[in-house]
Amino acid sequence: MPFITAHKIHNGREWMPEYTVLEVTETGTILSIINGPHPEAIFYDGVLAPGFVNAHCHLELSHLKGVVPERTGLIPFLKTIPKHRNDFTEAQKSKARHDAYEELLLNGVVAVGDIANTTDTLDIRLRDELHFHTFIEAIGFNDDRAEKAFEYALQNFTAFAEQKVEVMRLRQAIAPHAPYSVSRSLFRKIDTHRPGSTITIHNQESRAEDRFFKKKEGPVTDLLQSLSIDYTKFKPSGKSSLQTYIDYISLGHALLFVHNTYTTRKDVKAAQKRFDEVTWCLCPNANLYIEGRLPDIYMLLEEGVGIAIGTDSLASNHQLCILSELYTIKQHYPDIDWEMLLRWGTLGSACALELQMQVGHISKGLAPGINQILMLDEPEMKPIVRRII
Repeated sequence: MPFITAHKIHNGREWMPEYTVLEVTETGTILSIINGPHPEAIFYDGVLAPGFVNAHCHLELSHLKGVVPERTGLIPFLKTIPKHRNDFTEAQKSKARHDAYEELLLNGVVAVGDIANTTDTLDIRLRDELHFHTFIEAIGFNDDRAEKAFEYALQNFTAFAEQKVEVMRLRQAIAPHAPYSVSRSLFRKIDTHRPGSTITIHNQESRAEDRFFKKKEGPVTDLLQSLSIDYTKFKPSGKSSLQTYIDYISLGHALLFVHNTYTTRKDVKAAQKRFDEVTWCLCPNANLYIEGRLPDIYMLLEEGVGIAIGTDSLASNHQLCILSELYTIKQHYPDIDWEMLLRWGTLGSACALELQMQVGHISKGLAPGINQILMLDEPEMKPIVRRII
């Protein structure tokens, strides 16, 4: 069995002691962790770390890479996507999804939280090279269409749930798309579908979202009108979107809030107070691509919250690379050290997807994947990642 070591090893939580050696099988299972030099150890330059976990991705949108201009703002971005619905053949879409999957593997990702509005990614999941937690989105802003919207999501959920692989690494759940696209009745149906499951939602990605919930005005009304959605019965709460919809979700669920570009300290405190398990997923490159703005990460650190990392889709990103996301955070928040950043991209994201018993950290008996990261401590150079196991 091979023994491996490096200048530094990150175990998913923190840096391991100097001279730590990992004994691993050819398939990547950690047999032992040795505290000291070993004469047979293979030495790697740079850093060794567990495989990355992408907590938020949209593989089914991969064919839209480069289609939408950067920094349009979220509402114009969302209004543009449907206009290109018929610009691609099914063969082109399928190739784009499989190419994106290969990109995840190449960039050292071992698990993904993938958003699905269709069953287009069924074949990719059966490749069985990644742990998949597929979140099937339910969309429907009118209460009187909640039953129909949920039934559509349930049909997709059933198709994913019926998949079987030799090593069962597939999970799925129904999730709300966003506060401005899910009615209270649909929230309730999602809430009761699988009590205790993780619920993820696109949260406060635009300033317009809170404006709509507080005053029923602004760009969200334009979006709903463009989609021929009747919002006349909607009553503004006078509160932020998050402080409104969290009351629609039962306490037993774990929450994964995604983007959080305009989330305030008051919002964070409200969510953390209501739910026992909350993770805030950051997709910095997508935030910059769409809104030209990052969340208040220092505020999240001050509040001591759990943080995960995602890439969003190739419609809103130039690559599907967790290390690139971490590097972007480092460029804008230089005081955040790599020990913490790597934790967010590994164990933090694994916990968000309930996969911490399989991946996200280097522990005896696990097969978390091992990445080699080069140039991590060279400020003028963008680090690169290579999956070695």
